[in-house]
Amino acid sequence: MKSVFVTVGTTSFDELIAAVSSPPAMRALRSRGCERLVLQIGRGALEPAPWRGPALALDVFRFKESLAEELRRADLVISHAGAGSCLETLEEGKPLLVVINEKLMDNHQLELAKQLHRDGHVLYCNCSTLVETLQSMDLSTLKPFPPGQPEKFALFLDKVVGFD
Repeated sequence: MKSVFVTVGTTSFDELIAAVSSPPAMRALRSRGCERLVLQIGRGALEPAPWRGPALALDVFRFKESLAEELRRADLVISHAGAGSCLETLEEGKPLLVVINEKLMDNHQLELAKQLHRDGHVLYCNCSTLVETLQSMDLSTLKPFPPGQPEKFALFLDKVVGFD
């Protein structure tokens, strides 16, 4: 797991950025062979400074035209539970750890993460359990997401949010 990409999408999720860039999370990532951590911080107020160390490099940006290149380069994606971010990551065939933003009202993100987890496609946690999850996760248990079926994902989302 040489490269880990963290995305908050177009929103802000400073709690995730703080949790994943904390010393315990960095140690957990490094112990799994992570050499490059890339943070897409969106509109967040927290902006860690990029740095290069002997064992780990940290890159930070707010937005890019496309996240496709970062997704392709990543061995693991850690994401908020936004439907777009989840779908793009799963369609790229990358292991996905979804981190729930517990401060959201009417938390459809939690329902989405739980369903994707039940179906075997993602692991999920919250910010307070991120380090423990990074230490104990087994990415080999994840099932590939069926490619090229956005209409099935749309139906799935409708069910999760109660539109069906």
